[in-house]
Amino acid sequence: MENKRTLIAIALVLFLWTGYNFLYPSTHEKPAQEQSVVEKVVPVDHSGVAVQKRVPLIDMHPSAQPAKERRIKVKSDLFELVFSSDGARLIDGQLNKFKQTNSKNSPFVKIVDEQSGEKGTYGFFGGDGFNLPPNAHYTFDGNSNEVLLSSTEKSYITFKTVTAENIQITKTFTFYPNKYYFDVNVIVNNLSNQVKNGNVNFSLVSNWDDSKKSDRYNFVGAVTYDGNKLYDDEPKKLKEESKTYGSNILWTSFTTKYFSNIVKPIGDSLKNITIEFNNDSVINIITSPPFSIQPGGSHEFKYKNYLGPRDYDLLKQTGLSFENIIDLGFFGIIARPLMVALKFFYGFLGNYGFAIILLTVCIKAIFWPLTQKSYSSMNAMKNLQPQMAKLRAKHGKDKQKLNQEMMALYKENRVNPFGGCLPMVIQIPVFFALYRVLLESIELRHAPFMLWITDLSAADTLISDAFHLGFALGPLPLIMGFTMFLQQRMTPTTMDPTQAKVMMFMPVFFTFIFLSFPSGLVIYWLVNNLLTIAQQYFINRTPARS
Repeated sequence: MENKRTLIAIALVLFLWTGYNFLYPSTHEKPAQEQSVVEKVVPVDHSGVAVQKRVPLIDMHPSAQPAKERRIKVKSDLFELVFSSDGARLIDGQLNKFKQTNSKNSPFVKIVDEQSGEKGTYGFFGGDGFNLPPNAHYTFDGNSNEVLLSSTEKSYITFKTVTAENIQITKTFTFYPNKYYFDVNVIVNNLSNQVKNGNVNFSLVSNWDDSKKSDRYNFVGAVTYDGNKLYDDEPKKLKEESKTYGSNILWTSFTTKYFSNIVKPIGDSLKNITIEFNNDSVINIITSPPFSIQPGGSHEFKYKNYLGPRDYDLLKQTGLSFENIIDLGFFGIIARPLMVALKFFYGFLGNYGFAIILLTVCIKAIFWPLTQKSYSSMNAMKNLQPQMAKLRAKHGKDKQKLNQEMMALYKENRVNPFGGCLPMVIQIPVFFALYRVLLESIELRHAPFMLWITDLSAADTLISDAFHLGFALGPLPLIMGFTMFLQQRMTPTTMDPTQAKVMMFMPVFFTFIFLSFPSGLVIYWLVNNLLTIAQQYFINRTPARS
């Protein structure tokens, strides 16, 4: 039994690692499992009679427009946005601080790329008896088709329209200096002599094709937050069935690995949120409660928005809980300080690769005493093997007596039989937390390190690119695997030869896993291995204490 403790400890680490990443790669909750949050809503008109269908977001047979479409370009240092007068919707948006690849001539990231007024995002339309067409033509309150946002003061752009039923819609976008978040305020005025009843909808439309789909480590799709949990909806599932959430939702979004479009309804703008797949788009629809507007009266609807990178600090600055869209996993309470430390080290090193190395050294220094105790305990157990073998031969048939004699032997030699396992188990949460930080941090996107490592967020593919292989293969994970093999050879063990041979496959297994991991993660594991090898070398040269 004693000979298997090291095997059990390593197997436990491996089990937790594979389980955490392959079975539970995210802490997002599945909506269908939260009946208290998800509700099925049957649309009703103002009289309470069920209606057959909501006014469609995308009019497949739009009526003739009263005027030609006008496109307004809104420019700032952070982004360039293009709005269409058809529906006063955003149809195109690029982020000026982020390129699609790390190539010098790469185009900027397109965070919105609809190219159609009928499929633009931030649409506003009626429902349940309130006739506000989604493709209504708006006039723009400005002479130029290009607006340069102020870098010191709030900027506004306003669109207006009047429907055939004398309902005036005024939609105002408010932009803040050097910020990715902005406001959308919509005022509905009743210019008719009749009471108007119904509800309205605000839409977030995200163009979709299967090339954007999620992988094992990165979710792409709609994410909704209720203040405690994240609920993700993959487009593949939305094609089969839409999802509807209740009024306790704080915000809803469409997110990729590094960028997000988030909408937070304010005040009485929210009754429920429906997320559906329609016309090759994922559509988040924020529906208001039913309301009435008297002749000459008005009603205002407010929405807070974020359109930009999944940067924790920038998201937190909004004060709207948008930073919770960054999923740091079960050990988030540990991950956040690690994220702060990583950015701090980068602040004076200027290279995220070296920042990862320094952070790894600091973590190793913190756990150095525990690791020292672990390996010392393993060495002590190894030295007791001859005496333990004698006890097994003498009391092999009497398990109770054997255990008593073993415990007496441990006590006499001041050896903790579990000393080699517990320190390693304690370090597991820190490793998983740092793993999430390095996986989620947009700061590593296209961040160069040195030599052939030009993108810490991408796998090392130097060898596979040279030989045109169909899978990721590079020197970095191979070096990491070799250091793991060397570390394992230096680690004291009480395993029998058969068990030792089985454990020799672990470096191969981990190398295979790390082939597709971001280079930043591989650097962390490689440096940790090197530090462990140095520590084990020091321990092996230190005479055992009695």
